Amino acid sequence: MRITDIFQMYTGWGINGLADVYHNDNFICSSTGIVMEKLPDKKEAKLFAEKVEDALDAIVTGKEWNMEEELEDSLWGRTGTQLAKAGNVFRKKEEDGFREKERVKGLISDISHQTRTPIANIKLYLELLEDEEFSQNGQEFLGKIKGQMEKIEFLMQNMIKMSRLETGILQIHKEDQNLYETIRHAVADVVPEAALKGINLYVNCEENMMIRHDSKWTEEAIYNILDNALKYTEPGGKIHIQTERQELFFKISISDTGKGIAPERQAEIFTRFYREPEVHDKPGVGIGLYLARTIMELQKGYIEVQSEIGKGACFRLYFPVNEP
Repeated sequence: MRITDIFQMYTGWGINGLADVYHNDNFICSSTGIVMEKLPDKKEAKLFAEKVEDALDAIVTGKEWNMEEELEDSLWGRTGTQLAKAGNVFRKKEEDGFREKERVKGLISDISHQTRTPIANIKLYLELLEDEEFSQNGQEFLGKIKGQMEKIEFLMQNMIKMSRLETGILQIHKEDQNLYETIRHAVADVVPEAALKGINLYVNCEENMMIRHDSKWTEEAIYNILDNALKYTEPGGKIHIQTERQELFFKISISDTGKGIAPERQAEIFTRFYREPEVHDKPGVGIGLYLARTIMELQKGYIEVQSEIGKGACFRLYFPVNEP
């Protein structure tokens, strides 16, 4: 947030144009209760604006700021008093936010640690049981337990990943990298499942696409969309991945020949744990698309979907071209 934005938030006035404002009639900034009086000339108004900007700079950067002693009923006296109060509020919120982030960080670490060992032990016991002789029903139940255990492990991993992204524990690190390689790695991870279902993958991408992005998390976003397409595309279907360089964005389109998404549900699919009622028999926990959207937003990009029932879906990921 810019310094001038903070000033406007706390006083109701921007720094720019402040000198001109002083030559109007008296007015009141309702958000602070400051009565702004006429100043004799623009020179004094400019000096006042510089004082305000210095004060806001100190508030934002955490530097020590001592207000000059002036009469409380003077313009700067009243403004400085309000800015000092705003600075105290700003610092307290910042400190509270830091403490909350540390608390959540510790909680996530504890959950990760406390669940990892029991899950690993249960998986080991299940592997040992596979060597034992069971009836046909026993083998079937054992397979179901193993499947549910894998689902729990997958859910825990994704919830921890989601929480770390949301709280800022895991940061997005954008670098100039070849987006083609990021796409290639994501596609490689879904090839076995696509082959198993007889789904054809088509990739039409430039081989040299230097775009500023976080390759690890972008790969995760692309993989989640591809995985979603595989789940809801029938055997023998098709998935197309293609790229397009635009003036302001670089676009990745992932389209499939799946069942499609009803228009009224297209906003809901990006929310946490959302699953369409008729596909609860499909594997998944409803986090993948939410993570994909979060990852794109953290990179100052966005994601959209276009779909019709029975005609498949097309997800488009947009990466800003000139974003630092």
